[in-house]
Amino acid sequence: MEVAARSRTSPKKIIIGLAITAVIAALIFVVPAGLGRNVSPMILVSAFILACVYIVLSLEFLHRSSIALIGATSILLAAIFLGTIPAEQSFDFVVEVIDYNTIGLLLGMMIIVAILAESGIFHWIGIKASKSSKGNLWKLMLILCTFTAVVSMFIDNVTTVLLMVPVTIAVFRIFKVSPIPFILAQALASNVGGTATLVGDPPNIMIGSAANIDFSTFIIHMGPTIAISFIASLFMLKFFFRKDLKAQAQNLEQLMHENENDYLKDRNTLKKSLAVLFGVVALFVVHGSLHIAPSIIALGGAAVLLVITRASPEKVFHEVDWPTLIFFVGLFIIVGAAQESGMIDVLASATIAVTGGDPWVTFIAIIWLSAIASAFIDNIPFAATMIPLVQTLNASPNISALFSGFQVNPLWWALALGAGLGGNGTLIGSSAGIIAAGLSEKNGHPISFNTWFKVGFPFMIATVAIGTVILVIDVLIRL
Repeated sequence: MEVAARSRTSPKKIIIGLAITAVIAALIFVVPAGLGRNVSPMILVSAFILACVYIVLSLEFLHRSSIALIGATSILLAAIFLGTIPAEQSFDFVVEVIDYNTIGLLLGMMIIVAILAESGIFHWIGIKASKSSKGNLWKLMLILCTFTAVVSMFIDNVTTVLLMVPVTIAVFRIFKVSPIPFILAQALASNVGGTATLVGDPPNIMIGSAANIDFSTFIIHMGPTIAISFIASLFMLKFFFRKDLKAQAQNLEQLMHENENDYLKDRNTLKKSLAVLFGVVALFVVHGSLHIAPSIIALGGAAVLLVITRASPEKVFHEVDWPTLIFFVGLFIIVGAAQESGMIDVLASATIAVTGGDPWVTFIAIIWLSAIASAFIDNIPFAATMIPLVQTLNASPNISALFSGFQVNPLWWALALGAGLGGNGTLIGSSAGIIAAGLSEKNGHPISFNTWFKVGFPFMIATVAIGTVILVIDVLIRL
């Protein structure tokens, strides 16, 4: 598949890529000097490497895991050469910047889903959903997206996507229709739904921890905003995929006579898998009070399930999406080195400084800065960068005076909204999106950077705009 992608790279694409790179290089290295700005060389190099990674991703010269590893190696070498990271500390730096909680969570859930899939449950759900839709693809998209969004409120959206994408692929393998629009729609829906609760999206967990926000407070403030945004998003999805929804589902009559229970191959494995899965989900919900990392819960559940089902580790590990996990590792290293250089801090601080300390301008700026940045920088490390900035802003006299009556400063909701919905902007903006694309590709349906961008970016802009209006009204009512 990767070889096929490279074979499609035309000379025209290469020329376009080189031209864009030259323009970006001029903007990064020449413009600041021309304006008399004294910018650290490492910040300039980090910006250039990040830009190159996005250019190659968008033009699909290489598989994204290869791009991430090349980008990580390049930015590390630059950091060592320019003195940002001492050579003898480079390994320790890499170990420090990789988010093992995210990697462990993904690995654990991939193992659980792989064992669960052996029971035939995904085929069962596929037949059931297909029968309910009666071949109406819009109705099927509505069912899948709504279910995905609701589940993402109580299970983190990465786990939800891990569970639902195989279902979607099973459904459309029967209908002989491309599943790509439906996988994309579900990934977008999962990010919208996940933004509503404390456990729905990794940045929310980080925000809740920093601001001491509990589950009920989070959903009370973010739930109504996200509910309205989600309803609007369904109409947008129908518009974006209007041509795909006109496709005719095949084998419908035959399908209606199928007995979905025949697809449950191993009920014993199913019962054990569901028991472990529900236990893992329950622990996710209360993990904050237990002070146990989600990765430990997921990996522990995977270990228990491997033992009680006696599943073959070789077979299960073969089903793990290793290229996606490697992509995450490379991405964490790239963003970590960029953060170390001060590039992301400069971007965030400069944007916030433009607000002049006005509470409402700052509130709006945080939403849109977080949304746009999270579309191009994974929202987990970006949220980590923004959290200390929001903490500092909360102490600002103007902001603290206006929002003094709030138990939780509204700037935290602004960050949660922007980081959560902003991840929909590009294929690499959110963990759920990366996982969805990885699973889709693994099953023979690659989703390109451009395919995602054409739908995801306008979808993100529209949902963030709606969310901004609702969130501002909510804050005004509570003032």
